Amino acid sequence: MDTLPPGFRQFLIRARRATSAVCRAESGPAESAPRDVHYEEDDGWRYTDSNLGGMRLTGQEIVWKNGPPVWALNYCGRVVGDNFSGEFLAKALRHVTPDAPYRGPIEYQKGPLLYCNMFAGDIAWFYGREEMFASGVSVYECIYHGGAVR
Repeated sequence: MDTLPPGFRQFLIRARRATSAVCRAESGPAESAPRDVHYEEDDGWRYTDSNLGGMRLTGQEIVWKNGPPVWALNYCGRVVGDNFSGEFLAKALRHVTPDAPYRGPIEYQKGPLLYCNMFAGDIAWFYGREEMFASGVSVYECIYHGGAVR
C-alpha cells in the first residue's frame, strides 16, 4: 500500500535523474568520507543519496517532505568482475520508472552491457537486487531495501 505523500513517485524520479550522473561505484579505492548528493525543490521535497566506498560501497537515499523524512532506501554493492562501467550504471539508474522506482529499471541494455533489477514488495516496503553484466558475465551486484518512514 502506497502510504507516501502525493507526488512522491514523480519527485523521486526527478531526483534520481538529476543526481545519477554522479556514479556511486567507481573503480578506484574506497574513500573514508561519505559522498553526499542532494536535490531539492521549492515545494518542500528534498532528496539525499549518501554513500561510502568504491569497489565495495554502501549507502542510503532519503526523501523528506516539508521537514520529516517520508521514505528511505539502503543499498550495499560491489564490483565483482572486469569491465564494470560506472557511466553505464549511472545511465541505467536514470531510466527509473514511476511504476517501480526502486533503483533503476527492470532491464536496461547498451551494447554488451546489461543492467537487471529484481525486486519484491511495494514502494512503502520493498527489497531487491540489481546486477550488471558485460558480455554476459556478472561485473556488479547490489542488494537494497527500504520503504516509507513514519
